[in-house]
Amino acid sequence: MLITTTLIAALCYLVATGLQWRRLSTGNQPALRLPVRLLGLTGFVLQGYSVYLLLHQPGGIDLSFFPVGSLVAWAVAGMVLASSLRQRLDNLFIGVFPLAAITALLAGFMDTGSMPKPYAGGLITHILLSLLAYSLFTIATVQAVLLSRQEAALKQHHTRGLVTSLPPLQMMERLLFESLWAGFVLLSASLVSGFLFVDNLFAQHLAHKTLLSLFAWLVYAVLLAGRHFLGWRSRTAVRWTLGGFVLLMLGFFGSKLVLELLLKA
Repeated sequence: MLITTTLIAALCYLVATGLQWRRLSTGNQPALRLPVRLLGLTGFVLQGYSVYLLLHQPGGIDLSFFPVGSLVAWAVAGMVLASSLRQRLDNLFIGVFPLAAITALLAGFMDTGSMPKPYAGGLITHILLSLLAYSLFTIATVQAVLLSRQEAALKQHHTRGLVTSLPPLQMMERLLFESLWAGFVLLSASLVSGFLFVDNLFAQHLAHKTLLSLFAWLVYAVLLAGRHFLGWRSRTAVRWTLGGFVLLMLGFFGSKLVLELLLKA
């Protein structure tokens, strides 16, 4: 069942990506919007079921590298699908759906040999907050990249393709900072819950993750303060967003990659 749902989910995501790319390259055909959403939603539901099967094991919860990566990509896909109902964000599917497909396939077919563990309620809360924060910052990063490309295209007077299919520049900035604020609140709650429920956040196997997450929190705090007090926009916002994201991903996935894959090789 796991293999079947994973393969169908990946196929739905990739077909939806192809249709969305066709919409973009042929002038945003309205007739293709519904099939793209239905295929994306089908992939999202099936990947969610696959993630559930991967995480919930007889001995506890498996939070190894590939299942967690699939969980984060699944959450990102769901958030973008939901957000696209009220904003013109369909072109984010071109980046989000392939990511979800790849992570689903890796989680379904790669075995890191990690043992599932039982987790207390407080620790599960910390983990869920962290995953939601990472998901929102992933969306914000994709938005930042699109914003950068949109601004560059407008300066060069390129008004076809991607630019015409995105919301206006000011709305893109507003959406970016909405995502950043939501992610920052969740990251703050994640760090607080970590200090409350994790026995020693600065233990040897957690020190890198904790320090890099704190540095990422500081980067995002400076960015949001700069936006509020100094009116930071466009290029400055994009650079700080990307910097915070790199720190955050190194802290979480980088440490898991080293501990679970490289050191066991």
